[in-house]
Amino acid sequence: MLSLLLASFVTFFVAIDPVAMAPMFTTMTARMTPEWRRKMAIKAVTIATGILMAFAFGGAWLLEQIHVSIDAFRIAGGILLFLIAVDMLFEKRSERRDERAEKVAAEQAKHPEHQDDISVFPLAIPLIAGPGAIASIMLFFAEHEGLAERGMVLLGVGANLALCLIAFLMSGPLSKIMGPTVGSMLTRVFGILLAALAAQFVVDGIKNAFGLG
Repeated sequence: MLSLLLASFVTFFVAIDPVAMAPMFTTMTARMTPEWRRKMAIKAVTIATGILMAFAFGGAWLLEQIHVSIDAFRIAGGILLFLIAVDMLFEKRSERRDERAEKVAAEQAKHPEHQDDISVFPLAIPLIAGPGAIASIMLFFAEHEGLAERGMVLLGVGANLALCLIAFLMSGPLSKIMGPTVGSMLTRVFGILLAALAAQFVVDGIKNAFGLG
């Protein structure tokens, strides 16, 4: 159970990347009032949680409706997560997120009197509940059908969503304390771990699909 919790936490830590949330949120909400920033933080995490729970409990039904086997999804999901890990190792993912944050900030600068609702897009989707997080929770729920096991997976997801909320609410101080060096280091370390987990998903999918295990 502990190993499952650790695997779940690491996978979602990389897929959601709470470390990068603080500076992005600071950039996006620089011209917003403190009350509006708080509202956007809570609303974004709430919406992302609902999306992830929907795919966790409804993902198997969705795959069945489109006639995709769980082993095919393991392989596809593993490849997707591996690509995300490679992006993290070479900082490509961070660059794209920074560009998105700067674009939102530029729009805010054009209309400083208007408080845009950024909770659904881009905060909840795709920054928190992105393709990597959705694929991960579907894969974990497909691999583990026991109540206790799924509880560990949800605990790992919940811990990362809580970290996101903390990063949003304390974005200013955290951005100053953490700095680019610490964020870059954590991103690369967890990127390597995600690459290994992704490879395991692919291996398991191939073994089960061809009856090799």
